[in-house]
Amino acid sequence: MYRLKLFIVLFAAGTLFTCIDPFNPNLENFSSLLVVDALVTDENRSNYVRLSHTVETQDEEPVRVTGANVIIRDDLGGETTLPEVAEGEYRTDSLAFRGETGRTYTLNIKTSDGEEYESEPCIMYSTPDIDSLYYEKQEEISENGTETLPGIRFYIDSEEESTSSYYRWTIEEWWKFNVPEPKRYDYFNDTTILETPQIRQLCWGNKKSDEILIESAIAELPGGFSKKPLFFVASDKSNRFQIQYCVLIRQLSISQEEYEFWDHLKEISESGGNIFDKQPYAVAGNIHNTRKPTEQVLGYFQVSAVKHKRKYILRDEIIELGLPLYNYDCRRVEIGEKDFPPPLTPGPGVTFDDLIASYDNSGYIFTKPIYDNEGELERLVFVLPFCADCTLNGSMTKPDFWIDMK
Repeated sequence: MYRLKLFIVLFAAGTLFTCIDPFNPNLENFSSLLVVDALVTDENRSNYVRLSHTVETQDEEPVRVTGANVIIRDDLGGETTLPEVAEGEYRTDSLAFRGETGRTYTLNIKTSDGEEYESEPCIMYSTPDIDSLYYEKQEEISENGTETLPGIRFYIDSEEESTSSYYRWTIEEWWKFNVPEPKRYDYFNDTTILETPQIRQLCWGNKKSDEILIESAIAELPGGFSKKPLFFVASDKSNRFQIQYCVLIRQLSISQEEYEFWDHLKEISESGGNIFDKQPYAVAGNIHNTRKPTEQVLGYFQVSAVKHKRKYILRDEIIELGLPLYNYDCRRVEIGEKDFPPPLTPGPGVTFDDLIASYDNSGYIFTKPIYDNEGELERLVFVLPFCADCTLNGSMTKPDFWIDMK
């Protein structure tokens, strides 16, 4: 999704903003372009082709291309048709198709309006194993340069030689966390406060990095990588290390042409600027319209062998490094009717119903009641929602691969 949005921003030039007022350019020559996000690997998993069209503004959702005929062909004459499993998404059957190193693959797309697109033939180069994935305590300056962030930086070693001199890495994180003030009760009125059917306290967070991580082995030792830095995680800026953290590094072999494609995209995304800046590159992919060779097609048909490494980290391991952990700012409020004196004029005072309505409108959430020694309702407890419901920032479904460490 990140790459898709990046392509749209680069070529459709949607709604842009200055520091003060939004600027909406009049794009008289806007032309909706086909966007192809496709990946074939040697992993035992389904491969995908996602098709969409660019839109005129960033506020619009990409237009999914449905009803296309999508085929992957190999250099031995074999072909695999990808059924459409969701709107604009086409996938292989993991039991029937799996990429092989040394083979060459071509993507063919026929859209429902009769247009035909084809990729350049792409060879799948081998990639070496990731021998080790590890981390070290480090500090990093924040993006705005105003503070020093304590945390850990991850590294990999990959010593074996590869048939490809170019690599790309993807990063996916998961973490187990709980919220400190889970909602345990539902308020109906001051005499009816019932236990909530489901306490949403424990969840798993997930994030796929949108950073473009590539490397040319030509710039490194020909035998592989030693202590290759990949990414940094600040220990106290999120709840990643609250209980248990997991990261998956995937190492993909890529061709020189694909390396240049990602390198150009990376330079554009890091250059900043505004609508009047000249883009440093016209990023060309490897897909073209067979009948209209001048038509611009966004995206790339990626063919990669993949090796991966997973690592778990427990909260205690971060504490042992002397690193600070995330602190929830829940803004907890305990309040009752007695906190408001009777009004000077005759009439009812503040009721529990009033408090519920007031704090709900203020962005707080009721979590539980407090009763006095006689069992009378005395106070209500309110916190900010992210402290009461873990599903606002995660899922209660445990990942299939997850191993709880001791």
